[in-house]
Amino acid sequence: MKLPNILLTGTSGVEKPTLVKECTSRSGLKYVNVGDLTQKGQLYNGYEEEYGCPILEEDRVVDELENQMREGDIIVDYHGCDFFPEHWFHIVFVLRTDNSIRYKRLETQGYNVKKLQDNIQCEIFQVLLYEEARASYKEESVHQLTSNEPEQLEDNINQISKWIEQWVKDHNS
Repeated sequence: MKLPNILLTGTSGVEKPTLVKECTSRSGLKYVNVGDLTQKGQLYNGYEEEYGCPILEEDRVVDELENQMREGDIIVDYHGCDFFPEHWFHIVFVLRTDNSIRYKRLETQGYNVKKLQDNIQCEIFQVLLYEEARASYKEESVHQLTSNEPEQLEDNINQISKWIEQWVKDHNS
């Protein structure tokens, strides 16, 4: 059975991994965390000391993912979206979270002060990320999901699961 490729994107602290892990366990899709892939394959060019993170080498990430994406059945989790080829994804979900909630989540994750402050100033980037997704992919395939409360997590999982079920029906008959 053929399954879709999905991109789940959003700024830090919107709980992408939590959502993706639950969706993959329910759907049978494979999970690709681009941050983990970058670390494992050393797909970066240097290190950003100020933020405490590697500098992603986008072309190498695309090359690394190309075969997996062609095979399909993947949910990709990353906080950016404009460098992935449009044809890779059947749908893109952009997660958004209220800044006060994001602040608490990032603080709990141990973000350094500079990284925490910059991430909290990212509310504008959440808006820009949605616009970036709409500019990079077919507008009708980009959807925004709110990720503030635990019950919204379950709603988002159900929404994505229903979309996958419908896609499977439409493409496997």
